[in-house]
Amino acid sequence: MRIYGRVMAMVVGLAVLAGGCASGGGKDMRPLYDRLGGKPAITAVVDDFIGNVAADARINRRFGGTDIPKLKSRLVDQICEASGGPCKYTGQSMKDAHFGMKITDAEFGALVEDLVKSLDKFKVAAREKQELLGALGGMKGDIVNQ
Repeated sequence: MRIYGRVMAMVVGLAVLAGGCASGGGKDMRPLYDRLGGKPAITAVVDDFIGNVAADARINRRFGGTDIPKLKSRLVDQICEASGGPCKYTGQSMKDAHFGMKITDAEFGALVEDLVKSLDKFKVAAREKQELLGALGGMKGDIVNQ
């Protein structure tokens, strides 16, 4: 269950930071949740992302005892809430969720690559993709702890 909380905390933090990155200049000022396509689109990306992680020999062992349907549901709720949507997430902070996991730079990079693969598959616009990935990079210090 520690892995579950850690992945969820990472995604929530990612979405929280991304939600605050909107700028003016004629750009769409809707919440990130709306710009991503709402809960159906978030669910599709999360489903694909979890599939990518499960197939990724670099990190899939970290999820061996995880309740995958529960993980997917919580990840969707995290991103939904953190990006300005109507959902509620009650998980741990990034630091607490990753405490003692000894996550490496390489594992962090693999997870980011798996997310990028899903974002690209669903043709997430460059702005939204940049917000999400920028936020993830900013959380690295709370995730990588080896």
